[in-house]
Amino acid sequence: MKSKSQYPNHPNTPHAHGVPALRHAVGPRVVLLFVALLLSCFSSLSTPAQVLDTNNNLVARSIDRGITYLASRVNDDGSITNSNRYATASTSMVIMALTAVGHQPTDLTPEGKVLRDAMRFILRDDRITQEGYFGRSDHSRMYGHGITTLMLCEMLGMGIDEAQDRVIRERAERAISLILKAQAVRKHSERYHGGWRYEPSSADADLSVTVWQVMALRAGKAAGIDVPAQAIDDAVAYLERSYKETGRKGAGTGGFGYEPGQQPRYATTAAGLLAMQVCGRYEHEQVLGATRFLRDLGPQPRDQWFYYGSYYYAVGLDQAGKDHGDHAANRIWEALSREQRADGSWAGRAQETDPVYATSLAILALSVRYHYLPIYQR
Repeated sequence: MKSKSQYPNHPNTPHAHGVPALRHAVGPRVVLLFVALLLSCFSSLSTPAQVLDTNNNLVARSIDRGITYLASRVNDDGSITNSNRYATASTSMVIMALTAVGHQPTDLTPEGKVLRDAMRFILRDDRITQEGYFGRSDHSRMYGHGITTLMLCEMLGMGIDEAQDRVIRERAERAISLILKAQAVRKHSERYHGGWRYEPSSADADLSVTVWQVMALRAGKAAGIDVPAQAIDDAVAYLERSYKETGRKGAGTGGFGYEPGQQPRYATTAAGLLAMQVCGRYEHEQVLGATRFLRDLGPQPRDQWFYYGSYYYAVGLDQAGKDHGDHAANRIWEALSREQRADGSWAGRAQETDPVYATSLAILALSVRYHYLPIYQR
């Protein structure tokens, strides 16, 4: 993990390059004029979304409130849940949310203790079956398995000691192996080839489950775990079949549907965009088309998968370039700042009513530009 000093934009990093440093290079009048100009620029900004710079703490305060809420949901066994549902997947989401803003298990802080206890819960022997399937014990199935595998791969090298790092790698390797076996299951139809569904034995596929597996595979490969190139190519082919153009024919705008042939939506397009990018298809025609689709559409707070989509929206557009990343950061902050609740949590509708799940995704969406997690780095 990079040290905080490498990220001057991180909310916990003191700003060492402020206006006072100019006094040694220019006269007082120039300094006053510069300050006046700076203040006039800020005074013209009318919404929180327009002040995403190192001179304000709005986003940092929002994230801190969210982390305080997550820490309040820690159970005696180290798991972090709202209702004890999907304990492994839920705890894994929280681990990624905390590390995304710079907290580490080795920190001698309350957040560090939360992470240490959470990792011990995940790595307990009775949390995983012999074949390495994390989605069985908490009933989160392959959806949760992908989340936990991604977390383990992101945490490689960040254990509390070398012994724990070895356990993390061993668990991650077994989990990756199960993902590869599940992909190789013969599917009902060629259109599902290369994808994943809810069980390791599933003979069909959908985009939401598939993208978590793709993210886990890429994170594993980046961490030195063996992932065959064919597995990535087959996954990309499935994503390509899930893409559909929108608007005028040949306009170069489109998105990804929940299954091949279905209409693009905010959440599925954002997820498909990032999955293609982490597989190295940054300039792929479908990636460019999905980027245009999301730029035009913007965040959709009323979408039933708003928080899931917003995580991928923020990361995917950040991967598409600085202009797109800045645009997404502003739009996401504008949307999320209105949705945060008095206790610091976020919660959505339909399948996103669990505030631990929604809050973790909201923090991950807001913390993209800190680039602490390896998956955020192009």
